[in-house]
Amino acid sequence: MNGEEKCPACMEAEAAENSCCHKTKQRTEEEYKKLIHRLNRIEGQIRGIRGMVEKNAYCTDILVQVAAVSAALAAFNRELLADHVKTCVKRDILAGKDETIDELLSTLQKLMR
Repeated sequence: MNGEEKCPACMEAEAAENSCCHKTKQRTEEEYKKLIHRLNRIEGQIRGIRGMVEKNAYCTDILVQVAAVSAALAAFNRELLADHVKTCVKRDILAGKDETIDELLSTLQKLMR
């Protein structure tokens, strides 16, 4: 199922006419696997950098690996953001939830820092 799922606490908050505590999203199996695969690779790169520091590797060699991790995280963000716009944002706009646009703009501002 594609879309946001609400946790029991959120459903209770809505029933009490309070704002929900957080949002969740049910991802497709393919999307989940792609994201986890990327994160596992990034985690391995981070462990590699730690090993380089532990072995007293040369500074510029470490810096090159850190730059590679930064690029991998940026690619992860781009993929996740594209999916978010195509699914969650599109669905909310079609449902008339204009506050989603403000949320997207706020997220983009944080990503551009």
